[in-house]
Amino acid sequence: MDRRDNSQGTQALEQQLLSTLVFNFDEPCPYLSGRPARMMGFFARSVPDGFYRRLLDHSFRRSGTLFYSPACNGCRECRQLRVPVERFAASKSQRRCWRRNADLAVDIGRPELTDEKWDLYVSYQKLKHGRAEEKNMGALHEFLYNPVVSSLEFCYRDSVGRLVAVGICDLLEDALSSVYCYYDASQPKRGLGTYTVLYELAYAKQQSLRYYYLGYYVRDCQAMRYKAAFRPCEILQEDGRWRECSQE
Repeated sequence: MDRRDNSQGTQALEQQLLSTLVFNFDEPCPYLSGRPARMMGFFARSVPDGFYRRLLDHSFRRSGTLFYSPACNGCRECRQLRVPVERFAASKSQRRCWRRNADLAVDIGRPELTDEKWDLYVSYQKLKHGRAEEKNMGALHEFLYNPVVSSLEFCYRDSVGRLVAVGICDLLEDALSSVYCYYDASQPKRGLGTYTVLYELAYAKQQSLRYYYLGYYVRDCQAMRYKAAFRPCEILQEDGRWRECSQE
């Protein structure tokens, strides 16, 4: 197959995926209390890397095999945020967080679910979010460990080899997109959530990637505001253009 045929095949696949867009109504908003949420998206077992990259720049995210974007009536608070890797400059508090975790060893490889990771995930959900998870690993496997696109897993271990954090990122030609992170929430002084972002940014820079995508930034949601602390950062606007974030 020549390049033109391959391009035509890719375009046909993209059109097929987009034609399967579905809408979910009356879902409770996970970010702003008391609001309904509307989602558009499609399910796919795999998508071309270039298409996935374009989806990110059209405010889509990925959760397992679901590629989705908010489509709420009268609300555009969920906005995609990314960090230009070469321009990123850690703040004083971020540099302190980096030093506090200097003892951690990091292994990077293909995502692989184990009993050890499952235990950490269950503990994280209970301590951080007050949620009791399912008693089997099937849902977590579908969420993070299904090989839909090219992904990397960052495993962080302390000096005695204990797993303290796991981060999953999707790897594209010029970008790294954070999918999810879970960690030992019984060690709040470490700031493991911040450290995993800093480490992934450092990895992206080492690999000469242009952007690091952090997901949706929601200004009025306290749990999502931390993303704007990684500066400079850019937010995708309603006109489809990226502009530097001027929030705190």
